[in-house]
Amino acid sequence: MKNRFLSMDISGSHTKMQRVINAILNAINYGAYEIGDELPSINKLSTQFSLSRDTVFKAYRELKKRGLVESTRAKGYRVARVTSKVLLFLDSYSPFKDELYNSFASNLPPDYKVDLAFHHYNYAVFESVLLDSIGKYNMYVVMNFNNEKISDILYKIDANKLLILDWGKYKNEKYAYVCQDFGEQPFNCLVQARSLLEKYRKICCVYPEGCFHPAVTMDYFKRFCEESDLQWEITEVINEGTILEHQAYLFFRQKDLVDLLKIARAKGLKTGTDIGLLAYNDSPLFEVIENGITAISTDFRLMGARAAAYVKTKEIIQEIIPTRLIIRNSL
Repeated sequence: MKNRFLSMDISGSHTKMQRVINAILNAINYGAYEIGDELPSINKLSTQFSLSRDTVFKAYRELKKRGLVESTRAKGYRVARVTSKVLLFLDSYSPFKDELYNSFASNLPPDYKVDLAFHHYNYAVFESVLLDSIGKYNMYVVMNFNNEKISDILYKIDANKLLILDWGKYKNEKYAYVCQDFGEQPFNCLVQARSLLEKYRKICCVYPEGCFHPAVTMDYFKRFCEESDLQWEITEVINEGTILEHQAYLFFRQKDLVDLLKIARAKGLKTGTDIGLLAYNDSPLFEVIENGITAISTDFRLMGARAAAYVKTKEIIQEIIPTRLIIRNSL
């Protein structure tokens, strides 16, 4: 028989109503109550938690508003069919984030509702969205704001409900994560591409101001070039003076690819022979542009699937998704 005793966390700064909401959500989230199960009455919770009936009523009203609880006049409150709400909080939109989202959502059961939001590298947005979301979701899957450390705001979320996605090194942390490596694995991909890159006089890494890709990749790019005895350069700008024949370009944004191709075509430079192109993070578009753009990329479909598995099972996961080299005709 299931243990259906609700426990309420009295620590922290939550209101009494929010504590009741959290107690009910936790009980549902960990399987004490399933779809259609009757929940404790207002009188019972009022007595158990030594709270006013009005406080408990407001908590149930809020849960009904969120679609997590339903009620009938004769039978009281029951767990509604939509029992699990998940916040998927990403940094910004891109085609590979679309793949991640689709994989994540498609690997969850139908009774899971996913709310998708973006912080666009704006910390005020990052903080306000998370603060507003606390207690409203069963699970949180968050692309951290900083690649070097966990953002302080994330410590306000129950560690058992949080998965950190994509960015960061958290080996000594208690949090679950499914991330990619921005250092050693991309370096290994460059080593695999060495014979293709050696055709070019110089390897340029396009890293514009405002590019949010972790800077550690630049360190490994330099190391690769120096160990391979290749001429290299890191440039912030793309213009006619920086796009030259017999050079290869590593870039991180699709906007930079567009600028690169415009200038190369204006100069009559052919991709894969006159200039080389190497993208960081693959896109379905890269399969068809210029007979294929070579890419260094994490498998974002796998990342989405592994994140979904954690949300469903709540079994702790601390995993780095492999980064691979996808060779096409642009080098």
